[in-house]
Amino acid sequence: MRRFSSPVLIAAFITATLAFSAAPARPQTAGLVSATLSRMEKQKRSLKSLRANITMQKYNAQLRDSDTYSGIVLYIPGAAGSASAFVRLEWTKPQQEILAVANGNYVLYRPRLAMAYVGKTSGIKSEKDSDVLALMNMSATQLRTRFGDFEDVREETLWGDVHTTHFKATPKTAASYSYIEVWVDDSGMPVQTKMVEKNDDSTTVRLTNIDKNNSIPMDQFTLKLDSNVKRVKG
Repeated sequence: MRRFSSPVLIAAFITATLAFSAAPARPQTAGLVSATLSRMEKQKRSLKSLRANITMQKYNAQLRDSDTYSGIVLYIPGAAGSASAFVRLEWTKPQQEILAVANGNYVLYRPRLAMAYVGKTSGIKSEKDSDVLALMNMSATQLRTRFGDFEDVREETLWGDVHTTHFKATPKTAASYSYIEVWVDDSGMPVQTKMVEKNDDSTTVRLTNIDKNNSIPMDQFTLKLDSNVKRVKG
């Protein structure tokens, strides 16, 4: 199920980081963290929709090799405290694959196989996916309980000359990953995330050409599949 779970995890991780809030920092970085969290909170409140290019790099620490994927993502947040966000994640390279998430349901369509996996996000059995998906519904208090102080807080310029604030967050309790890193731009948008697993494998996701708060037709989150497409319950 590893290949199946990956795009669902990425969609969930995007949703989680767009709504991310966390614990206070140590005094020497408190000012930078406070300003960053303030921008993130304003961004979260004002975000009505998002369209962006997306790249994902999956690094295999044992092989010291990586695979890179690229495509587009559409996102409309759900009501506060709910898991009803709308996400369309469409990979175009190295091959086409489309994931649509709406109201807690997903459809993962693989055109080359004429196959679609359908199900509820709450029913995903993978430990890693369930752990990251849980971030979607956490309150600020729950997030403060999950993570300790931010680490490695610094300003950093990403390629494309995007100025960001970087921080590392490590779960305080047992989790399927070791830590996450987040890069937040000056508008408060998390434009890059990196999740590092316990075996040092990592997944880095980057958003570029971000277009916020413009209309996205709701039919983008419903996949119309031909009758010859085999449907498999996830």
